Amino acid sequence: MSIPILFEDNHLLVVEKPPGIPSQEDETGDADMLTLLKQDLKERYNKPGNVFLGLVHRLDRPVGGAMLFAKTSKAASRLSESIRSRSFGKTYVCIVQGIPAVQNATLKHYIRKDNKRNQVTIYNQPAEDAKEAILSYEVAAASGKHALVAIRLHTGRPHQIRAQLSHIGFPLVGDLKYGAAKTAGISDIALWSTSISVEHPVTKEDLLFTSSPSGSPCWDWWSNDQLARASTLLITPDRKD
Repeated sequence: MSIPILFEDNHLLVVEKPPGIPSQEDETGDADMLTLLKQDLKERYNKPGNVFLGLVHRLDRPVGGAMLFAKTSKAASRLSESIRSRSFGKTYVCIVQGIPAVQNATLKHYIRKDNKRNQVTIYNQPAEDAKEAILSYEVAAASGKHALVAIRLHTGRPHQIRAQLSHIGFPLVGDLKYGAAKTAGISDIALWSTSISVEHPVTKEDLLFTSSPSGSPCWDWWSNDQLARASTLLITPDRKD
């Protein structure tokens, strides 16, 4: 399986995750990103024994785009700390059913995950076992009954973008789990990881990695200029939200 590499050095590996592949091994037993990339590193560098590769963050199985891994334990630890301190910037683009009247806003909810159902519940107020979930969005374009929306995550909760936008009445195209109507010809969820901005764990250089939506026919609903604008709309120089 060919997985495009966006960046690689001795400490980091940044790739473009294809939709449909789990981030890590799950109960399905299907090939997953972590295992595939470990195998690739082992073969490309002729490494004996086990290969270290740290899973820094996850993308839902149906989601594609930029994904970062750590090639050393030191890098993994420092990148995990950047996520906890919210200096690890993540932006996405998605297509929603309906057109939000509010063109840009910050959403704050509380999310509780049901692991048995692999689904989350959203609350407007703090609730038992629910974690704070914050994102900012901006409508980049609208056409017919759909909108192209840029997202900047401030927290990284399970199914966060999908659940929060559905909660305010705008489920993602293709996301039947969170209330979307079926769309002919669309099998993937219309959500793509477009950028990761982070300080290099060793050199301290500010890095930005980008990826453009592809694959699903729903991205063809928009022009290249519209997709490019949406992909860069919420990338800001200051990563410390």
